Amino acid sequence: MSVTRFAPSPTGYLHLGHAFAAIVARENGEHFHLRIEDLDQGRVREEYIAAIFEDLRWLDLSWEEPVPRQSARMAAYRAALETLAAEGLVYPCFCTRKEIAEEIARAGEAPHGEAQHGEEGPLYPGTCRTLSQHAREEAAAEGKPYVQRLDAARAAAMVGPLSFIEYGNLCVADPTRFGDIVLARKDVPAAYHLAVVVDDAFQGVTLVTRGEDLLPATHVQRLLQALLALPEPHYAHHRLILDDSGRKFSKRDQVVTLRALRAAGATPQDIFARLGL
Repeated sequence: MSVTRFAPSPTGYLHLGHAFAAIVARENGEHFHLRIEDLDQGRVREEYIAAIFEDLRWLDLSWEEPVPRQSARMAAYRAALETLAAEGLVYPCFCTRKEIAEEIARAGEAPHGEAQHGEEGPLYPGTCRTLSQHAREEAAAEGKPYVQRLDAARAAAMVGPLSFIEYGNLCVADPTRFGDIVLARKDVPAAYHLAVVVDDAFQGVTLVTRGEDLLPATHVQRLLQALLALPEPHYAHHRLILDDSGRKFSKRDQVVTLRALRAAGATPQDIFARLGL
């Protein structure tokens, strides 16, 4: 039994790229779930959430209820974070973005090395990983903002070699690919990677169907699944829908939102044809 999902963030209207992702996920799954990834409360709008349901229904896509919202699942993320913390795998990071950039720049100027970069930008150099407990308590007492990071090297050593199945092929995972990723922020008990693996397990997802730009994220998500003893889904990262200049569509491209295309007279059949489906 194949269980897939479509998990949009309601920070704008759905565009052609979202339509392709939703349609492919629906076609790949005997059971199709929807999830609203609304962790970014500063950018989330209720009108965008309503539009997600409207656009998917217009495309004649159906899904199984209920539809969870990440903003209502904070307790589950907090429990997962506490599990990792109990293993000594989580540490507070008080570095600002400016401080991280300066540290990376210094590392890049060193005679025998260059700053490493990942798909999500420069890798965090681990500045706060070795802070003493006293230093951490002092920083917290001073009210310094912080995030919670995963000690990736220690976590990888704990679980050993990892792999994942991509379109039926066995792939070796590189769990330290993104370094010490952010697991949570001061006001939110989960960042993207942690929330995704917890939610996929909660919804019983067996096949993660999403854009190929998210394939690198699978490496660190496999690490979190192993650490939290969560089921291991298979993966199918599909091609991206690009504009005439070869770039991904974004939510700023209002002309290709499903809402705008519908208003211009497009039919669902037009959308499927434009997507090559």
